[in-house]
Amino acid sequence: MFIELDCPASVRKQLANLFAQALKATVPTEPDVVPLIDACIAKNGAKHADYQCNNAMSLFAKIKGKQEEFKSPRSLAEGIMKNLPPSEMIESCSVAGPGFVNIVLSKKWIAQSVQKLLTDGIDSWAPRLPIKRVMVDFSSPNIAKEMHVGHLRSTFIGDTLARMLEFCQPECLIRRNHIGDWGTQFGMLIAYLFEKYPNPDVVNESDIGDLQAFYKASKLKFDSDPDFKLNAQQSVVKLQGGDPKYLKAWKQICDISRTEFNKVYQRLGIRLEEMPESFFNPLIPPTLEKLEKLGLIEDSDGARVIFVEGVDIPLIAVKRDGGYNYFSTDLASLWYRLNVEKLDWNIYVTDVGQWQHFDMLFKAFRRAGWLPKDENEFPICTHIGFGLVSGEDGKRFRSRAAETVRLVDLLDEAKRRCKVALLERDNAKDWSEEEIEKTSEAIGYGAVKYADLKINRTTNYTFSFDQMLNDKGNTAVYLLYAHARMCSIIRKSGKDVEELKKTGTVVLDHEDERTLGLHLLQFTEVFVESCSNLLPNVLCEYLYNLSEIFTKKFYSSCQVVGSPEETSRLLLCEATLVVMRHCFYLLGIEPVYKL
Repeated sequence: MFIELDCPASVRKQLANLFAQALKATVPTEPDVVPLIDACIAKNGAKHADYQCNNAMSLFAKIKGKQEEFKSPRSLAEGIMKNLPPSEMIESCSVAGPGFVNIVLSKKWIAQSVQKLLTDGIDSWAPRLPIKRVMVDFSSPNIAKEMHVGHLRSTFIGDTLARMLEFCQPECLIRRNHIGDWGTQFGMLIAYLFEKYPNPDVVNESDIGDLQAFYKASKLKFDSDPDFKLNAQQSVVKLQGGDPKYLKAWKQICDISRTEFNKVYQRLGIRLEEMPESFFNPLIPPTLEKLEKLGLIEDSDGARVIFVEGVDIPLIAVKRDGGYNYFSTDLASLWYRLNVEKLDWNIYVTDVGQWQHFDMLFKAFRRAGWLPKDENEFPICTHIGFGLVSGEDGKRFRSRAAETVRLVDLLDEAKRRCKVALLERDNAKDWSEEEIEKTSEAIGYGAVKYADLKINRTTNYTFSFDQMLNDKGNTAVYLLYAHARMCSIIRKSGKDVEELKKTGTVVLDHEDERTLGLHLLQFTEVFVESCSNLLPNVLCEYLYNLSEIFTKKFYSSCQVVGSPEETSRLLLCEATLVVMRHCFYLLGIEPVYKL
């Protein structure tokens, strides 16, 4: 767990509060016992309780011989159960096995809680962070290079983590895009631009055309032409020296790249605030000077380095040629984030291969006294690593031409396949072209996102259009279809759900109604687990299980439209839609309302 969230709406938290009172009354000599409350999992299709308190065994070992009335963990569990304060949320309790206190929740209380969700909204369930200012640093493409499949995971995971943290309503949440817009490659690009267009003032975006091809052509010339290479190196010096002509060319190249990046972000519904490498360049010398005064920087083979605990190789702050590198920029940017932006939590979302880089960076700051020695004390810095995306051959995902797959091409293909599937449906003729386009985008882009997010971020996964666009199993297609089916139930009823919220009452008399209602309430504790550990896949699993419970239990056994329980069941459908849509929002997926 990276951080502890406070969530008063959580069923587990409410039960923990009750059992804290019972534990204090039962074992007054142990005042700091933390209630151990867990949701019960069905075994062989059967579940005898909703939750369980598991304190008795470990607590008995502490009090054995001190309180004679308890002869065993089971008798202690019975004592805890008897000291539970009265509560409308608990229907019954019993002791099972060696000392588990089984808890069955009141179906009336579950129904009332679902009804409260409909009237108060899902924001009333939002947990709270113990801090005010948070930053999620993600995506971070490089100028003059198109976004490719390698940016997919950082962009999707980072966006979802930002959405999850925003739900916790911090005072400030920054979605940082640390774009790579500075470095020696710009000398090469500018030199090539000036060679191709001697009068750069008249050059526009269409002249440069494909920036990726422009970059490759300049790199080819840089590697093969010594005169051009020298010219490129001199261009870097002029750019870094502030020559107006070179700065203008650099800005022109950056603007073209940004336009392309923003097209991708717009398609994916992703918001980012850019603060590129160039912003921090002037901050590098004063940051290094501060570290120098603290005695952290030393000479090593002509370079200026910082040694950190537990790592044999040093962190290179200044290269042998006097130039700066990623560490130099990250030292300056982290100093700025801690001292100017006053961030309590800095989250960096990159692949697992960069773990050591960030580990050394954070250790250098702890050595300087700029971060607390205790890694759990605020402000904290966290590297969120993720695995690689491979093709179906098990190798790094590439195109047939062995090129890195462009992210825009990948999204186009997902949309194209979804559009083909939609046009094959019987009712396709009733849809407008705009509806077809929007729905194929929602399903296609959602499928790509969900296929990534449902996997534990630390593991690698295989990219497969066939799997992610399957309408059966744990896919966005299945989930979006389930959502559309729920919407159609409400439409067919002809009832105004907003009016039903004011006049109707949720009743959970059928076993499958109760199962669905309880799962809805458990969103809060699943969200807390997902957010505190920064694991979107936990939320994905909850969403899939919710769809399964609705489709295969509730919808299969409980007639909605035209039944005596129609009002209550329509409200239960609406509550399910509220939770599903919020899960979709957190995952950055656009819901589909009809098919």
